[in-house]
Amino acid sequence: MGRISKKIEPLELIELKRTKGRVSSVPADGRWVAVVRIRGTVNVRRDVEETLKLLRLNKPHHVTIIPLTESYKGMLIKAQRMIAWGEISYDTFLKLLKRKGRLIGDRKLMDQLVKEYSGGKFNSVEELAKAIWNKEINLKDVNWLKPVFRLRPPSGGYRGSIKKPFELGGSFGYWGPRINELLEKMI
Repeated sequence: MGRISKKIEPLELIELKRTKGRVSSVPADGRWVAVVRIRGTVNVRRDVEETLKLLRLNKPHHVTIIPLTESYKGMLIKAQRMIAWGEISYDTFLKLLKRKGRLIGDRKLMDQLVKEYSGGKFNSVEELAKAIWNKEINLKDVNWLKPVFRLRPPSGGYRGSIKKPFELGGSFGYWGPRINELLEKMI
């Protein structure tokens, strides 16, 4: 049996088994959440595959940033065995945009291109990131920015097995703020 990083009380383990590792206690309050696909495409149920397509997670190591609403929370719970997700910090979001952000046509996101495509509304990647983070503009409204970030596999590998939930020492499911550590390893 593998090592468990956090000691889980018996009542918590029973609750995890009863809810099948689902995280229902996370409030859907519109915080920004990073969703990383960690498993491949073989032997995926059709409804889970459709959910992953709606989240735009077509391949492993793809990341999307979404607001945590009730509808997205349901999608995350449905696809939880294929993904890792948690609250992203602004610093990680900015680093993700700067290093892995792409424009339509697979051009790297740079300050002069942001100024050109936004019509002078934003002068730099930082201004664009701040406007998206503060929800002044919707991420879907920026139609010249690709909504998916293609990352490399994490240096040092995933935490434990990708077939076990995060709460039991694995990698899939709800990571909370520790998703930033995983993203740092993948950028």
